[in-house]
Amino acid sequence: MRDVLSKRLKECRIEQGLTQRQVAIYCDITENTYQNYELMTREPKLKVLIRIADVFHVSLDYLVGRTDNKQLKK
Repeated sequence: MRDVLSKRLKECRIEQGLTQRQVAIYCDITENTYQNYELMTREPKLKVLIRIADVFHVSLDYLVGRTDNKQLKK
């Protein structure tokens, strides 16, 4: 899960055209903390992961590798 999460965080951020700083601001965390998530030196808590998924408009399942479908279920 760690490798998939790290890879998908970076991919989603780049696809959205956001900087690490912008994602951090939206998620109310420091830029350094977000950088650690992309590098997988730290794992995000669930409430932060939910905010990140909301920023990227993807499901939690997608971020953690349980599905390859980015679409949110309606």
